[in-house]
Amino acid sequence: MRKPRIVVLGAGYGGLMTVTRLQKQLGTNEAEVILINKNDYHYETTWLHEASAGTLHHDRVRYDVKDVVNTSKVNFLQATVDDIKVEEKKVLTSEGEVEFDYLVVALGAESETFGIQGLHEHAFMIANVNSARQIREHIELQFATYKNEEVPKDERLTIVVGGAGFTGIEFLGELGNRVPELCKEYDIDRSKVRIVCVEAAPMILPGFDPELVKYARATLEKKGVEFHIGTPLKEAKAGSVLIAKGEDEVEEIKAGTIVWAAGVRGNRVIEKAGIENMRARVKINKDLRAPGHDNIFIVGDCSLMINEETERPYPPTAQIAMQQGEVCARNIAALLHGKNDLEEFTPDIKGTVCSLGENDAIGVVYGKKLTGTKASFMKKVVDNRALYMVGGPSLVFKKGKFKFF
Repeated sequence: MRKPRIVVLGAGYGGLMTVTRLQKQLGTNEAEVILINKNDYHYETTWLHEASAGTLHHDRVRYDVKDVVNTSKVNFLQATVDDIKVEEKKVLTSEGEVEFDYLVVALGAESETFGIQGLHEHAFMIANVNSARQIREHIELQFATYKNEEVPKDERLTIVVGGAGFTGIEFLGELGNRVPELCKEYDIDRSKVRIVCVEAAPMILPGFDPELVKYARATLEKKGVEFHIGTPLKEAKAGSVLIAKGEDEVEEIKAGTIVWAAGVRGNRVIEKAGIENMRARVKINKDLRAPGHDNIFIVGDCSLMINEETERPYPPTAQIAMQQGEVCARNIAALLHGKNDLEEFTPDIKGTVCSLGENDAIGVVYGKKLTGTKASFMKKVVDNRALYMVGGPSLVFKKGKFKFF
């Protein structure tokens, strides 16, 4: 008789946490666990802004899946997921079909452009290791090229960042540190460089504590960041963006680098599979299962959970994805052991910290507001804790952040 097969799609925070917890909770002969991921490595999505700015090498943000997966209990398949045949209980991949009894969809997010013309063609997205590397190399190329032109183009040194949410603000913080280094390296006057943030919302870091938001904006402005708040980006072109200035007026900002960091959606495979969704995110049941599908769990960026206190969705954070992975593993183990009364997931938000560059940050940790080096210290503690939860002390020593001050 064939063992029940658990297939986990994606080795991001949610998927990897699910797998590492399943391998601890299940005996070798209890079930077959298959992890499918397009890369043979996991990358820390919350570190990509550093790799994009060039303040952290791109190899530091990733580690091999097999470094944390017990290959005697988990089969790893490197493949791209193309579709999910829900009724047939099959996943279609670039390496063929994979049947499942239980499925965990943890495929992560994709950039959301909200239909803005030209973004896909002319803007970079902070999406993965390779895109981060491309952004860093592109910015460095602009600086290297500037002094080699007969008539230097100042717009080559303008960096436009679309979005002032977490990713955008953290990237701007890193740029604030990196740009002076690049100016020194390439003998460029810092005043020639523009870092411009364009945000449609009326404030940066929507939903964050206003006092901390004020601190963050002041800090970034001291680093030379220009903010255009309440200013929708209308169009991206080759070498410029158009932003709204009033109802009918449009301003063009010429730029050598355009980076879009203003929103994510779930993975398009969700839409292709025909599972009910909103922007490729599934409004899951409290036990993390997709409505109407008792054998399909959705975790991480592909899941949508409503915070009953605010009546708004919880943000798609690594913290929540990892907590979902733990509950998902326990619920699958419970089903395998014949239990149908599954655990309901309730996010345990211990705090939120937003980096503003090396040695500076803002945050709320256990209800206490933090700024500056204290917040930066906590940010690194959070990053190291995520490594510890997946790979234990050895992974922390290998990939952790220890430069606290």
